[in-house]
Amino acid sequence: MRRKPRIPPSPLPQRHGVDPVRLRLPREGSWATVREHLVERLAAGDGVIDAMIGEGLIVGEGGRPLTAEAAYAPGMFLWFHRELPDEKPVPFPLDVVYRDEHIVVADKPHFLATTPRGSHVAETALARLRRELDLPELGAAHRLDRLTAGLVLFTVRPGERGAYQSLFRDRLVGKEYEAVAPYDPGLGLPRTVRSRILKERGVMAAQEVAGEANAVSRIELVEQRGALGRYRLTPRTGQTHQLRVHMSASGVPILGDPLYPVVTGPVPAGDFRRPLQLLARALEFTDPVTGLAHRFVSGRMLEAWTSYDTWSAGPPGDQ
Repeated sequence: MRRKPRIPPSPLPQRHGVDPVRLRLPREGSWATVREHLVERLAAGDGVIDAMIGEGLIVGEGGRPLTAEAAYAPGMFLWFHRELPDEKPVPFPLDVVYRDEHIVVADKPHFLATTPRGSHVAETALARLRRELDLPELGAAHRLDRLTAGLVLFTVRPGERGAYQSLFRDRLVGKEYEAVAPYDPGLGLPRTVRSRILKERGVMAAQEVAGEANAVSRIELVEQRGALGRYRLTPRTGQTHQLRVHMSASGVPILGDPLYPVVTGPVPAGDFRRPLQLLARALEFTDPVTGLAHRFVSGRMLEAWTSYDTWSAGPPGDQ
């Protein structure tokens, strides 16, 4: 069995709470220089890699700047900072509901991504918390969709992250969500929905397909007010968009959903109105490090339930 390579510590500091990019050169390849490989691999545009090398922005172990003539070395590690996108700040608070020496539990607002990805980098829950709490090694134990609000678990110590991530992998975390959706008096509730959900890379919406069920959700009506219902959703599995798919398939799509039942998204950057009415309300688990039994509850309220007129003002996409 081949040993996993030792990953050396980054010689570059974080920037705005965001880690530098780390690359490892492939074991096999015909490139004469590292520069040749980077130009081909990163497809960054004419002259970009040369400019970064010239300014000493790409470094190897120990922080040594890469030179244009550096010979290709299989397995070599490199680091550099990506150019941060021009992000519009999400104008809602990111609340910390619990913090100890091992974990941080945050109550994430709608529209804030959990971790850096794509066009959302510095304006993410992880980067914000690293800056605000001065915890540069903070990591996410799991993720919530950008459009979903609610509780997210972060780990303070990198060496303990795997223990907390395994809780989610092994389904040892009790998760409870809340949603606002149309009320259908003909829908028999409570109900447990089982289906097979497929989410293809590069396709925004997931689909239910034939085959053995890999997604199970419990749907309960908590309260009904006119044409709206407030629902408690309990996922027993963790497929992408599972609750959104199952609510839509049940005939009561979650308010503000740009993908289900009809794809109208993505939500434009900077449009913070009419958020998806889905909230990760509670997290419950036994701490794998301390043994403490935890139950955390979000203090957020879904706006379509408390003030539907305010939530529904204006069509989606108007700025």
